Amino acid sequence: MDYIILALVGLVVGAIAKFLVPGKQGGGIIVTALLGVAGSLLGTLGGQQLGIVSKAAGTHWIASVVGAVVVVFVYSLITKKSDPS
Repeated sequence: MDYIILALVGLVVGAIAKFLVPGKQGGGIIVTALLGVAGSLLGTLGGQQLGIVSKAAGTHWIASVVGAVVVVFVYSLITKKSDPS
């Protein structure tokens, strides 16, 4: 059951991050969920290490979205097609 919740949270956070990052990132619903889960882990664990994420639920969501934005941005840089102009 925890994995289903993890996937749903990842999908929501990934969709928010894809909305916030300009440009076309590509990828489907599964890629969005995976990017969201990776970003959520990155943001939450990074925020805890820096001491800015506490047990309060609001800070976890903010850190998750910020981490997902970073992951989606890096993903878009990696998968960007080179323009032969």
